[in-house]
Amino acid sequence: MFRKTKVFVAFVVAVAFIIGALPTNSVSRAQDTLKIGLLTDKSGALAIYGVELSNGFNLGLQYATNGTMEVGGRKIEVVERDNASDPNTGVSQAQELIETEGAEVLVGAPSSGVTVAVQQVAKDSDVVLFAAPGASPAITGANFNVNTFRVCRNTYQDSLSFVPYAKESGLTKFVILAADYEFGRASAAGFEAVFKAAGLEFVHETIFAPLETNDFTTYLQEVMDSGAQAVIPIWAGDTSVALFQQIAELGVKDKMSVIAAFNSNDIVKLSDPSNIGNVSWIVYHYSLPKNEINDWLVEEHKKAYDGDVPDLFTECAFATAQALVKALEGSSGDATPAALIPQLEGMTFDGPKGTYYIRPGDHQALVPMYIVQLDNLTDPDQKYYKLLKEVPALEIIPPCEAGEERCAMNEAFMESISK
Repeated sequence: MFRKTKVFVAFVVAVAFIIGALPTNSVSRAQDTLKIGLLTDKSGALAIYGVELSNGFNLGLQYATNGTMEVGGRKIEVVERDNASDPNTGVSQAQELIETEGAEVLVGAPSSGVTVAVQQVAKDSDVVLFAAPGASPAITGANFNVNTFRVCRNTYQDSLSFVPYAKESGLTKFVILAADYEFGRASAAGFEAVFKAAGLEFVHETIFAPLETNDFTTYLQEVMDSGAQAVIPIWAGDTSVALFQQIAELGVKDKMSVIAAFNSNDIVKLSDPSNIGNVSWIVYHYSLPKNEINDWLVEEHKKAYDGDVPDLFTECAFATAQALVKALEGSSGDATPAALIPQLEGMTFDGPKGTYYIRPGDHQALVPMYIVQLDNLTDPDQKYYKLLKEVPALEIIPPCEAGEERCAMNEAFMESISK
């Protein structure tokens, strides 16, 4: 009897030792609650997008789960962290979310620089990362790993959607002014590649300025001295307001055209009135898609957020939640990469902008884009645009830069969805 007791005690101690040695997230995966780590920015240069990410993702979960906030028999809990768009902070928060909070999936961030830094954390920790809404092509390109998916667009899709209009304008000589971080650098390279392939010329190397810049005088003078017919600002966040105000104040438009993406509503609202009549691309505006899912998003967003409408990146955060829930339904709630990756590769689904396609090779979503004209800055419902064209997802196919073997996986998929 004594011997059996000693054996039993030894067995219990051994099991306790093994469990204690397991990574925290391995233990959490046996729990009924599925924790999702949301990496956002509520206090930094991209805070306006952080709010859109948080609002859109939570509404997307509500929609995709029919309000239950459960999937595969598991309750969903979102644990949010504000990294202020600092990559080092993002990395430490991602690690803490996984190791301490038990997060099994990561989502974010507004900053492409944070997202790129967190990609390796997700891979090393064996969790899936949904990049949202950081738009650097490198995330699903040069920095690709199999644990990263992006349901949002990348900036190749921006340039591909607009280059026909650039050609029609008769402009041939361009210069880029870009924010000097991951998003600006990779996006500038993408714009150069797409525009050059269309026979357009860049007469000056890309002019980079820090994202936190508030006085753009030096950089805009260099733009005006470049000999270009048009400048393409590749910028994001709150300092966009200062940039475009100074473009007007310094007379940049008297010397050249300004071709820039339309931004979040609050940023556009503060734009210089001379921008009215401009034509450009936009990722999303709540007034543009005409479908039941977007109608639901608009209605529920107004209810949840004091009558405010969805904004620039609310849509892709919402669609990211849809893709995650659909994958978890297929995996019966198993959030491990081994279970989720087969569900997500090649997934198609309907979301706020229409049909979304996730390419299996590089995990980049194909989504529609919009060409619009700024019609006014005063509409009380923030209906600022006249729609010129909805550019279908399959007309703006970004290049695959995830390596030859991975990119070959996209070919059969593209044939299947193009039929």
